[in-house]
Amino acid sequence: MKGRVGKLIIGAMAKILIVDDNGQIRNMYSQVLSVRGYQVAVAGDGLEAVAKIGSEMPDLILLDVMMPKLSGMKVLEAVRANAKTKSIPVVMFTNLANEADAKRAKELGVSKYLIKSDVDPTQLVGLVDEMVKK
Repeated sequence: MKGRVGKLIIGAMAKILIVDDNGQIRNMYSQVLSVRGYQVAVAGDGLEAVAKIGSEMPDLILLDVMMPKLSGMKVLEAVRANAKTKSIPVVMFTNLANEADAKRAKELGVSKYLIKSDVDPTQLVGLVDEMVKK
């Protein structure tokens, strides 16, 4: 019975999709969030992200801006244009400290725009906790 209760709790945890073309970033944040109890899916490019968003229906998306095949901005546009996914919170998590990109992301409905170098893993977990209201 004890093992079953543990599985029920983990199964009820929020699902996070990490979208980044850098495998080390994906792996690091995937591990950090998994240890915290989240279900984590990953995508390495924008096209894979759009496909996974539709199939996985995550509770939160951590999205890089600069990616191959389809940029983070285009992924965000696709998320917001789809009635099934438009309410999913999206955190742009990027190395681009560019006001124009931040403004564009806000116009497209991003929930947060963060610079990777300004946020450590503990802070990111805290933000995820807050956004999915664990």
